[in-house]
Amino acid sequence: MRKERSIRELYAEDPERADALVLGRRGLLKGVSLAAMGAAVGGSIPFAGNMPSGLVPAALAQAPGIKPLKMDGKAELSVLGDRPLVAETPEHLLDDDVTPTDKFFIRNNGNIPDPPADPDSWELTIDGEVNSPLKLTLGEIKQRFESVTYKMQLECGGNGRSFFTPEARGNQWTNGGVGNPEWTGVRLKDVLQAAGLKPSAVYTGHYAADPHLSGDPARVTLSRGLPIAKALEEHTLLAFAMNGKPLLPVHGYPLRVVAPGYPGSASSKWVKRIWVRDREHDGPGMTATSYRVPITPMIPGGKADPKNFKVLESMPVRSIITNLRNGSELADGTRKIPLRGHAWAGEETVKAVDVTIDYGQTWQSCAVDAPPNKYCWQNWRTEVTLPSAGYFEIWVRATDSEGRMQPPVAGIWNPQGYGGNAMHRVAVLIKA
Repeated sequence: MRKERSIRELYAEDPERADALVLGRRGLLKGVSLAAMGAAVGGSIPFAGNMPSGLVPAALAQAPGIKPLKMDGKAELSVLGDRPLVAETPEHLLDDDVTPTDKFFIRNNGNIPDPPADPDSWELTIDGEVNSPLKLTLGEIKQRFESVTYKMQLECGGNGRSFFTPEARGNQWTNGGVGNPEWTGVRLKDVLQAAGLKPSAVYTGHYAADPHLSGDPARVTLSRGLPIAKALEEHTLLAFAMNGKPLLPVHGYPLRVVAPGYPGSASSKWVKRIWVRDREHDGPGMTATSYRVPITPMIPGGKADPKNFKVLESMPVRSIITNLRNGSELADGTRKIPLRGHAWAGEETVKAVDVTIDYGQTWQSCAVDAPPNKYCWQNWRTEVTLPSAGYFEIWVRATDSEGRMQPPVAGIWNPQGYGGNAMHRVAVLIKA
């Protein structure tokens, strides 16, 4: 005898069929469907009439069986991949203004190289389209160039990938491929200018010490780079410290690039060589659809034409709620809920953050702090009032300085799932 699946199981296994069964043709919850949905989420749904068709309830959208990271010096991040190691930070662990090192996400492409016994002996080569190629130890870099410290967010290019339909390739990040530590290092532009950039310099190509997963020493794990203008931006660093201490091996010890606002893959860890080029870099991770997005929107799930793709540069605007965990149950009688979180926008700043408790029918503006320096995420806060007990979803959206606003669902589909900056949704249940 065939066992019928519950709505919770159906949404986990087949959300499109669940949506059709629950919402019907008109996309409205009625009668038995409303009762079943209420049972699935644990309470009545005061704003059920506003629920959009096609949207899996946030309480049912949580991925099952996420494995917590077990690593000395790191919090229990959510492991998305073991080989290479990839782990994201749950949004509620990102509540700090400055992300502690133990809560910073992990994104590797190869194996972690053996750390040097003496970090100051680490060598970096600058060559290519320069007048005077350099080979400098980290000790010489620290002595020769001014050290600076900035609070800056760094975000994985695939952050938000899990929000795409149909599913895109790669690790299924939600919102946790981001962090905002305090970085200390020297400006990359100072080192490049010391080498004497030629007029032909167009792009950098970064090469690191991480061994390829195949074990073949001749294979390069990943080699991405930056347009020269970004490489010369004063916040682009050769960093050797994070939150006042040397980098951890998993975060690039002893030396890495930090190019805030751009996808994290351009911020090469364990950097050994920066090749200045007279053309856009074409190393592994720079061609076809790797870290590239469509110029003209493509059919979701369709075949990609590499000629229609460009390098992903500035990351899209995004915001998260950090003081309230998805699926939270609050005390009977709770009506007012303070909210806070962070917002950021790649190369831009955030000019507005808004929240809704009624599935986007009405929006409430939030107070948004100015960043202490460029590329630092911006804190926001507000308080919402719920009308009754029951199941609610709190959504947050940010708008950048160019007027671009977070969409309710992931935007332009692409096979690698970049730029999926859907609104963050948090489910809350207040028992009657």
